[in-house]
Amino acid sequence: MLKTYDFTRLLLLSVLLWVCPPLQAEQQSATLTQAVPLFQAASFDKTREAVDLLAVSGDAEAVPYLQALLDGQLYQHKAQGTLVIAKDGNTGDELRKIPTNNSLRKYVRAAVGQLSLSHPDAVVRLKSANGLLETVTPEMAAQLRGLLDKETDSAVKEALSLGLAMADLNAADKAVRLTAIESLAGNLHPGVRNRLTTMTTDSDTEVAKAAQEALRSIEDTAALYGHVETLFFGLSLGSVLVLAAIGLAITFGVMGVINMAHGELIMLGAYTTYIVQQLMPHAIDYSLFVAVPAAFIVSGAMGILIERTVIRHLYGRPLETLLATFGISLILQQLVRTVISPQNVPVSNPSWMSGSLEINSVLSLTYNRLYIVLFCLLVFALLYFVLRNTNLGLQVRAVSQNRAMARAMGVRSARVDALTFGLGSGIAGVAGVALSQLTNVGPNLGQSYIIDSFMVVVFGGVGNLWGTLVAGLSLGVVNKVLEPWAGAVLAKILVLVFIILFIQKRPRGLFPQKGRAAGD
Repeated sequence: MLKTYDFTRLLLLSVLLWVCPPLQAEQQSATLTQAVPLFQAASFDKTREAVDLLAVSGDAEAVPYLQALLDGQLYQHKAQGTLVIAKDGNTGDELRKIPTNNSLRKYVRAAVGQLSLSHPDAVVRLKSANGLLETVTPEMAAQLRGLLDKETDSAVKEALSLGLAMADLNAADKAVRLTAIESLAGNLHPGVRNRLTTMTTDSDTEVAKAAQEALRSIEDTAALYGHVETLFFGLSLGSVLVLAAIGLAITFGVMGVINMAHGELIMLGAYTTYIVQQLMPHAIDYSLFVAVPAAFIVSGAMGILIERTVIRHLYGRPLETLLATFGISLILQQLVRTVISPQNVPVSNPSWMSGSLEINSVLSLTYNRLYIVLFCLLVFALLYFVLRNTNLGLQVRAVSQNRAMARAMGVRSARVDALTFGLGSGIAGVAGVALSQLTNVGPNLGQSYIIDSFMVVVFGGVGNLWGTLVAGLSLGVVNKVLEPWAGAVLAKILVLVFIILFIQKRPRGLFPQKGRAAGD
């Protein structure tokens, strides 16, 4: 039994040594050979000397061994006096683990990053350079300057220059420190701001003043990018408002129908996205390409059904139409609660809509909002093309301008009304697909946007697509500008008060209809 155990230990050790060969002089570089005795000395100081030796050598072969030391996988073979990288050191007494502590691990981590700067892949070099920004020592600075002269990638060069400037902040020479502070002015890296903040209390008055001026420059730049971020959030909110209101602008403008169920048509589009994702759970990345036309068809069909069964009997009776469509909205909400769930349902973002586009350290644009802005412009362009360059669009414009004259010219106004309501409802469903990527999908989703949709339509001008686009985007931006100091609720109240005052002066909105339609 004992012999079997010894044989098993030897076999495991042989496999380890075959998979992870020792550091031998004939196989490794001279630098690695010199480092072996230092690693074997069983002293933290000697291990640090070995790490220093490998770090300044620039030898890329040393990276796996330093990484093994960092991960606690570097061992000494007692009998042979060599080092091995082992995933599992529990093979008997033949191996002795090279010890480390927290201070040494931090030192090794910096050395790994320093050696990785010689990697052929620019992405690896950039990651290493960014990792060394706040840990560059005077000994490392000389090597980094040599690497900077040879570097060809602009992003890596910028990161190396930043690291050297950060190191120069610790220089004994005041002129060097002042030059470093000047070069860091306007840099938005968090480490730079933290370091300059500590230097504002420097004992040298000139250095402290220079740090304060550099920090002020950084804060001004950060504030500028903060305004850009606010503008982006405003445009993304405005895009949501445009998508939610553009369908209502068509039905309200052409038919004069106050459709209080418009929000529920948006909700149906969001729930269609949920159902599509349930039907294709392994293809979430492609689900939106199916959900968009599906939502258009579902909401459009529901809109045509509402128009054919209810609204067509109530033309010219706005109060009854408002009450009827409000009742329909309640029916649709309860239908969703009964058939699907009274709770919010999960809708996943595709991988290509996750994450953000990082412009710099203080500004990043989330992909989902960026795609919503682009999607809004695409929907607007397609709808504008349909209304301007198709037979349906011509008939819709004719009916909206003079219904009686259009009927006299042979236009079937009842059919146009149904198709127009279906088109507007379908666009509302498409808006629901977009909203499902930004907010919770639940039975009350539509109620959050119906009032905002009417505000956009009235402010932009009833039945005017360009007015809807301009009004939606501008109201979104104004909301986001007001929110930081007024709060989200008060900002909406102020916008509503502004619109009330605005329509007192311009009752037909920003872009009023002209010609015969203006007199209706």
